[in-house]
This record gives sequence, structure tokens and C-alpha cells, in this order.
Amino acid sequence: MSHERDTIKEYDEILGELRELMVAKNADYGDSWRKMRIPSITDQILVKVCRIRSLEESVGPPKVSEGIESEYRDIINYCVFALIKLREAKTKTK
Repeated sequence: MSHERDTIKEYDEILGELRELMVAKNADYGDSWRKMRIPSITDQILVKVCRIRSLEESVGPPKVSEGIESEYRDIINYCVFALIKLREAKTKTK
């Protein structure tokens, strides 16, 4: 049972970090993601996935990238944006 509590705590901590990242990036970029179509968001996720694969396969530390964790964080936030857009589209059709 303690592992379950640890997992929930870790999950909540990461969600908090992701929210902070989204707020910080939103201050820099605004709601520009709202202008993106779902396929464009999917493309951004795919770019991040390719970047992760490249980082995993490279030898030595990355030269420019912020690292794999940063890429995963961006993917999660893009997924949340896509879910928001899907929800908005669903409510418009009702």
C-alpha cells in the first residue's frame, strides 16, 4: 500500500511541475497552441518523440537539448492541449 501512496504523491508532484511549466511557457508564448489544429499538435508530439529517440541513441551528453525529461514534459503538455481542443470541438457539435 505504501508504494501506491508514493506513486500518487510522485504523480501529483509531477503534475504540479507540468502545470508550472505550462504557466511559464504560456507567459512567453501565450495561447498560440489554441490556433493549432490537432494534426499540428500531433506533429509536434512526433517531433519530440524523434528527439527523445535521438537523445537516447546518442553517445555523450546532448549539445543543445534541454534533455529527455524536458521533451517528455512538452509531450504531456501538448497532449493536454489536444485534449482541451477535442473537448471544445465536442461541445461545439452538441
